[in-house]
Amino acid sequence: MGEDVETLKRRVPLLEYLRRQNWTGRPAGRWEYVGLCPLHEETRPSFYVNTRKNVFYCHGCGRGGDLIDFVQLSRGLSFRQSLTYLDPQSVAESDSSAALEQAAAFYQQQLDRCREAMCYLQRRGVRDAVLIRELGIGYAPGGSLRRHLTAQGCSFAMLRRAGLINAQGADAFYRRIIFPLSQDEHVINLYGRSIEAAFAHRFLPGSKGSLYAWEKVEHCSEVILVEGLFDYVALRQAGFHNVTCSLGTHLNDDQFRQLCTGSRTVYVTFDVDANRSGQQAAEQLAHRLGTHGIPARRILLPERHDPNSFFVEGGDARHFQCLLEAAQP
Repeated sequence: MGEDVETLKRRVPLLEYLRRQNWTGRPAGRWEYVGLCPLHEETRPSFYVNTRKNVFYCHGCGRGGDLIDFVQLSRGLSFRQSLTYLDPQSVAESDSSAALEQAAAFYQQQLDRCREAMCYLQRRGVRDAVLIRELGIGYAPGGSLRRHLTAQGCSFAMLRRAGLINAQGADAFYRRIIFPLSQDEHVINLYGRSIEAAFAHRFLPGSKGSLYAWEKVEHCSEVILVEGLFDYVALRQAGFHNVTCSLGTHLNDDQFRQLCTGSRTVYVTFDVDANRSGQQAAEQLAHRLGTHGIPARRILLPERHDPNSFFVEGGDARHFQCLLEAAQP
């Protein structure tokens, strides 16, 4: 890192950081301030900041820690991403993974600043601010990432290696909602979804990695598999937490191996396309899983729907649960 962690925390006092995030606290002693907790909804102030120790504690939600802990909790970042978020100079010249993490943190900051991007998420039914932070969803306006990262010491060659810019130096992503794809707590790729009609999907060069958020469901006895990240968000918002995403209908070897490891039932819900390509892929995957001893069932959505559009157009958790229970082999 450009600075060690303790030096970083001294350079950015917790109270100063909170005030930059529009937190308001009143004195509650010689070294303490109290205000409403920014980590959960409450009506009576229970969030305390100790300026001498540079730590916080909330008596309402029971969470506490230092500046790094607060950034992890409030922004939904890993420890390493939090350090990168607070200290952009930490991007290592030789580490494209660090550049991807820095880019993901930058895009996350842009999301709240762009009304157009937030309106797009609303239209797609993405409304849970806590989940948005957890997943690190961001926005690439285009034309600003290269300038931001080179100002932090990243070379043209390193940004090219990471796929973040093209040969002409232009940003790879323009006007796209960004999802970071992580593996072993490191960002390995970025997925961009256009907020316009053309060129809807794009990954950076390289592997898309393992099943999305697999670490959250690998011990579940039942797993719901979707093909798109907006489908994943829709189900998570509806209260289904045993969800993972294959980032397309064709699983790579690692993804298929993950589903076959352990004892579980896999519920496949791919898009119901007019040309039946999604359903054919679901049938083939269910059959393939079955030959490996993994029970698989297909959730049959209404015609021309995917999980995201199902919920956007009026479906609810109860209705989806009925479809889940009626899933076919």
